[in-house]
Amino acid sequence: MKVAIVNYGMGNLGSVARAFDDLGAQALIADRPAALSDAHRVVLPGVGAFAEGMARLREGGWADALTRLVRDGRPLLGICLGMQMLAEAGDEGGACNGLGFIAGRVRRLDTLGCTLRVPHVGWNEIAYAQAGPLFEHIPAGSDFYFVHSYAVANLALGELSATVDYGVPLAAAVWRDHVFGTQFHPEKSSKAGRQLLRNFLDYAPC
Repeated sequence: MKVAIVNYGMGNLGSVARAFDDLGAQALIADRPAALSDAHRVVLPGVGAFAEGMARLREGGWADALTRLVRDGRPLLGICLGMQMLAEAGDEGGACNGLGFIAGRVRRLDTLGCTLRVPHVGWNEIAYAQAGPLFEHIPAGSDFYFVHSYAVANLALGELSATVDYGVPLAAAVWRDHVFGTQFHPEKSSKAGRQLLRNFLDYAPC
């Protein structure tokens, strides 16, 4: 199983690659869009601001390549900023369109009613909206590791997979067809995160 990890200059590449290697997959850090073509799974990681991330995806040809792969049915996992960029639009760094693979807009936590400290950093339990394939064999209430100041809001009915309570309910994971996203970092989330990545490898598209 070959897993291509998109290197657009803003990702947490090493820890993601090691996590997949530990599961027996062949993790490839893809430095150009053409390297995605023969991968069985694609991962879009990310750390940083939405607008800058989208600018890099577009300038590097990644946005077009990812759109083609998703249209062709390739399973895709977005992590943290990578999940946020799956959405239609975001506000961080200025209003900007996203990849549009899921509905919703990425907004700062305090504009969503959160009165707790921003950024949200640390371990928190998740609750399932509709667990889906990523969360098989992972009990409800499992802890995952979060680091973020923005979250996807206004998701379409059926695309919210899990939530986290950080003063208000926030999107913790999304799912549409063969496109998945986690606001938390599964590669840093111990046993539950390892199981989630294994589930992504085992996922069989219809």
